[in-house]
This record gives sequence, C-alpha cells and structure tokens, in this order.
Amino acid sequence: MIHTVKPGETLTLISRDYRTPLSAIINANPSINPNILYPGQSIVIPGFPDPNSLPYRIVVSVNNRQLRLFRNGVLQKQYPIAVGRILHNTPLGTFIIINKAPNPGGPFGTMWMSLSKQSYGIHGTNDPSSIGKAVSAGCIRMYNQDVEELARTIPIGTQVVIQP
Repeated sequence: MIHTVKPGETLTLISRDYRTPLSAIINANPSINPNILYPGQSIVIPGFPDPNSLPYRIVVSVNNRQLRLFRNGVLQKQYPIAVGRILHNTPLGTFIIINKAPNPGGPFGTMWMSLSKQSYGIHGTNDPSSIGKAVSAGCIRMYNQDVEELARTIPIGTQVVIQP
C-alpha cells in the first residue's frame, strides 16, 4: 500500500492512522529521511494490499448521506448513512479500511471498520433513528444489518473515498 503524504503529516501521525508501528514504516522505506516529509511524497505502508488491486471501492457522499459500494467500477449497492455533526465533521479524503471488529459495543452497533484516519470508522449504531442525519462525532454510521453485509463483502485495504 502506498500512502501519499498530505500537508502537515508526520511519519508518527501516519503510523498512528494506519495502526502500523513507526519502525515498520521506516524499515519499509529505507530511502526516506523520517524527519523530513513533503506533501506528495509516497510512503510504503507495509501489511496492506494496494487498494487498486482489490475489486471493491466505497464512495461516501456526506451531503447526500449515502455510501455507495462499487465492484470493478460498477455500482453494487447504495446504503443510507449518518455523518458527523457540526464541529465534528466527517473527514473528507481517500482512506482505506484497516481492520474490522465485530460487536464493538456501545454506540458502535454490531460492527466497526476502522479507516486509515485515527479515531474514524464506518460502524453500526444502537440508534437506528440517527441514520440519514448529521449526528455522529465524525464517523459514518450505518444500520447494523447494512454494515454487517458491507463488512462481509469488502476486504481489508478497500479504498474509501469521502466526498462532500
């Protein structure tokens, strides 16, 4: 998996976002100076497949509160979602799914899938009435049966593009 450095990112932040030890990232990138990163620089993240090698892709529309699942570029399914509320916006950008955790408990419903941005994910909910609204702390909420179906379908490393 190749990560493209964004303005303000450090190797430590990148390692946290991917939940990958800093030493593993440094070892996978012997030609970089870990203290000097620049926007646009490519960093190898070990342990994840190249998202372009996977058939699935997720596109989230924050404004339309919809998550669309594509397989080989063809829309497979569209799901209603809840997104972040004011002051807790859902982050925009391109991420990957880095892990899945069934039954995380609490407000996260029956499934949690971490994004490659620390503290954010796609998850179920213990409040189904929240779907379709801007009420989360920035995560993407789905009906439990929908997030379980999605988690069964997509592999780790699936690209998630979050748009306005």
